[in-house]
Amino acid sequence: MNEPETYKIPQAEPPQRTEPPASEAPPKKKKPDPPKPERFISLDAYRGFIMLMLAASGFGIFNMLRPPDEDATDAQIAGWESRWRIVDRGKWEWVGHHFDHPKWQSNFAFGKHDASEGSPWLRFCVSFWDLIQPAFMFMVGVAMPFSFENRKRAGQTEKYMLWHAFIRAVVLTLLGVFLQSLSSPRTNWIFPNVLSQIGLGYFFVYLLLNRTKAVQIGAFVGILLLTWGAFVVYQTPDSYDPAAVSASAEKGEVLEGFFGHWTKNGNVASAFDSWFLPLFPPAKDPPVIAESEEASTGEASKTAVVKYEANYGGYTTLNFVPSMATILLGVFCGQLLMTDKSSGRKLLELLAIAAGCLVIGVAAGATCCPIIKRIWTPSWALFSGGYVVAMLALFYMVFDMWGLKKVALPLTVIGTNSLAFYLMGQMLRPWLVNKVFQIHLGESLNALLGFIAQKADLLNRLDAPPDTAGQAMYHTFQPIIDPTAAVLLMWLIGYYMYKNKMYVRI
Repeated sequence: MNEPETYKIPQAEPPQRTEPPASEAPPKKKKPDPPKPERFISLDAYRGFIMLMLAASGFGIFNMLRPPDEDATDAQIAGWESRWRIVDRGKWEWVGHHFDHPKWQSNFAFGKHDASEGSPWLRFCVSFWDLIQPAFMFMVGVAMPFSFENRKRAGQTEKYMLWHAFIRAVVLTLLGVFLQSLSSPRTNWIFPNVLSQIGLGYFFVYLLLNRTKAVQIGAFVGILLLTWGAFVVYQTPDSYDPAAVSASAEKGEVLEGFFGHWTKNGNVASAFDSWFLPLFPPAKDPPVIAESEEASTGEASKTAVVKYEANYGGYTTLNFVPSMATILLGVFCGQLLMTDKSSGRKLLELLAIAAGCLVIGVAAGATCCPIIKRIWTPSWALFSGGYVVAMLALFYMVFDMWGLKKVALPLTVIGTNSLAFYLMGQMLRPWLVNKVFQIHLGESLNALLGFIAQKADLLNRLDAPPDTAGQAMYHTFQPIIDPTAAVLLMWLIGYYMYKNKMYVRI
């Protein structure tokens, strides 16, 4: 081979430029990847806060107000009595209101807990517990633009991402049905669970994700107007019997006049469920309601008829339609956070969105559409949207603008694995309390509670001697102690998963 001759330059000729070997050639300039979306600690912390409340079931604050059952033990009855010797019941009832869902209408005048009191134009207050589900759904929307950009960076095709969004929607819907069926003898095909509601609307919101802002806003307004129009057009039948569908005028669930279109279990969404839900297999064996004799054979036969039972709380499947507006509102805020605007400008725009939604929601509630969380009225979507956007602004200011990232760690552990915490809260909480905490840590807990009772001088109010003070304290504050203990154990599991980068994803 004469390969070395190839690189010789003849002396009689001027020097020629040669291309360096491929191994020495400078790399070709690649098109720079789009900047990776910034990770906002506030989003993980906000999501973690929501999941903490759900997993802990509100830390049992409302359950403190529940009197003992008929089969309660003497110790539980004594705990109920001593509870109000230690805690001011009136003040606790005021706090407890914010850890329960109101009977029907969801907005209140300042200092009031009755939705009919005060001017409808000044009913800007809400139960904190009513905001948990809209905050959950809103944060799903906030995360969607970030997820979309990350998948594009990873080289996923639009077709693949579309298919993934569809599968995610189906899985979330079925997961909600599964959780709804935990206490049923067979699958309970109803869809009020928040995961089902997210799943039913998720794919449709995804279709709007890469559209222009005008199209997205048009869809947002259209969803609210379509929902409002459907309720207005539907007329409650003359045969409507409030008592037969768990509705009560005394509790404010039967509305009059124009607002009667949004009466509990007498509206278009509940009418849809009365047709739609019986299409699925029943969760319980249908009762035999009649016996008939066949004319041709003379043999008696039993006829089983499945009677539709309206949802006790008034929740409906079609809630997912207006709740898509809540998810879309999250998309708007997520897209805002992804812009290159200054932090201060983003904060101001978030606050402006919050104020606008809140004011428009209250105005709608005073004029054309009652604010009702249980059926997700358009006015509720706006009203609650104002609150959840304001909460995002608060978390953004504290954890991203002020940089308090270490303070956010307890919430971040939960927020980065939110689905795992939600599932643990739904399925494992009683087991963690009864089979883990009580068995392995029960004695230590009693010793700690007894020590607290003596140091706080509570023995007289507990009506218990020092040696049983721990047990008396436990029965007095059991509604709070049990969920708190369970969520602490869940957090330890979550922290292990966080440190080992183990995440539950769909």
